[in-house]
Amino acid sequence: MIAILLAPGFEEMEAAAPCDLLRRAGAEVRFCGVGGTTVVGSHGITFCAEDSLDTLDFEKMDMLVLPGGMRGVKSIRESAAALDLIRRTHTAGKRLAAICAAPTILAELGLLEGKTATCYPDMQKLLGEGVARDESVVVDGSLITGRAAGSSFDFGLALVEAVFDRQTAERIAFGIRYRT
Repeated sequence: MIAILLAPGFEEMEAAAPCDLLRRAGAEVRFCGVGGTTVVGSHGITFCAEDSLDTLDFEKMDMLVLPGGMRGVKSIRESAAALDLIRRTHTAGKRLAAICAAPTILAELGLLEGKTATCYPDMQKLLGEGVARDESVVVDGSLITGRAAGSSFDFGLALVEAVFDRQTAERIAFGIRYRT
């Protein structure tokens, strides 16, 4: 199961597009709300999460996805339970994905040491020396990062490829006529 963490103020596109693409591929995806199951994004769109941090089944989770959005990232930083979930995911060797401003959380937690990643261009210096790559998506082992809202489809398709394979990601991209 893939959990997408929704914190108040998250960037809606960075949650919805990857969720949609993963579900089209056949993945079980669940939204997990910080502070409850009703979460409002940065543009006033309300999402109803299947789980909250209290009810998420960590043992069934294979990947954790962190959408960005400055207020969403701030909300994650202010949640000890959310930060603990991120640390536990990393320690357990499960896939961890973050996009836009969210990779800065991974850097703050020390999870990018020896890794490469991408994030919102104005925040690249926050990732640490030698970490940042100016790419739409960077995959480094079990870590997948995306640049910004405009990279949501590339990011989502990278998640599909990580969970399934390249052929499945290509099939999904073709099915939605993405870059074809």
